[in-house]
Amino acid sequence: MAYSDNHLVIMAGGVGSRFWPMSTTEKPKQFIDVLGVGRSLMQLTFDRFKGVCPPENVWVVTNQLYKNIVAEQLPEIPVGNILCEPCRRNTAPCIAYVSWRIKAINRNASIVVSPSDHIVTDNEEFRRVVNQCLKFASETDAIITLGMKPTRPETGYGYIQADLSTSSPRNKEIYRVDSFREKPDMETAQKYIRNKSYFWNAGIFIWNVNTIVNAFRIYQPAISKIFEGMLPIYGTPQEQDEIDRKFPECESISVDYAIMEKAEEIFVCPADFGWSDLGTWGSLLVQTKKDLYGNGIIGDNISLFDTHDCIIHALNKQKVVIQGLDGFIVAEEGDKLLICKLSEEQRIKQFSNDNQ
Repeated sequence: MAYSDNHLVIMAGGVGSRFWPMSTTEKPKQFIDVLGVGRSLMQLTFDRFKGVCPPENVWVVTNQLYKNIVAEQLPEIPVGNILCEPCRRNTAPCIAYVSWRIKAINRNASIVVSPSDHIVTDNEEFRRVVNQCLKFASETDAIITLGMKPTRPETGYGYIQADLSTSSPRNKEIYRVDSFREKPDMETAQKYIRNKSYFWNAGIFIWNVNTIVNAFRIYQPAISKIFEGMLPIYGTPQEQDEIDRKFPECESISVDYAIMEKAEEIFVCPADFGWSDLGTWGSLLVQTKKDLYGNGIIGDNISLFDTHDCIIHALNKQKVVIQGLDGFIVAEEGDKLLICKLSEEQRIKQFSNDNQ
């Protein structure tokens, strides 16, 4: 497997504002410094793949609204590798587009597809796992997904059930997938935790470009026809105009439904490298280093008194002093301030969408 044949696809088209007031539809969470480390979540995603593939083989699929943000935050990658969707059509059309785009320049490419807004705490183990899966993909017709070893009964993630009875002869850490499971209720999630064959679905996929293109031809011929028909114009000035015209014709469908649940050679590599999708303020608190009272503090000018189990995010220079809170979110950005019980954060979603 040649290093130059490895390609990374970062999916960065989400428009959510789960971390309001920091994230908005103009600047979603993948483009903000959620962890207070001076790098956005998308930049941290790019960083953790260093050594996996060269920068010129990194692709970002995003919305036209965010092209300039991507170019500004990732100056290491060619501007031509920033692919713009004219509308949202879920992950299958996004992946089909970039797969044919890569195939047009490298018929031997091995591809890893990653969301832009997740975090990993053990980057060395992450790279080890990804590199061995890329090697497996380059030698087989396998479609591989990474399965995170669950640490709690989580209802916010989908699950992968693995057949742990026999590993692949080529790699003892990779197993066939028995089934994909939707986000469960708490009772079902507790059953999954007791059964060691269930893993969180991290939404990270690895395959050879010919494998995924053939899978689309077989299981999604309508989508395949659109992007295969564009092979002569990829990399030309006509590409964006044709994408703007053809992309809306695609069915809005996830790659899980379109390919993963239909294909036969589906494998999972169980892994443990400190993964989180940071879907809520509560999940950020779980991932943040805490003080003696369970508070996650992100910012250098924050003082807490009689305060417990809170997440505080204040990166601006203003002094923040908090007394007497228990289980709250406190977050500020510009002229916006959020103070909300962690247990009630879902109730602020509609408000934040209406008041950006």
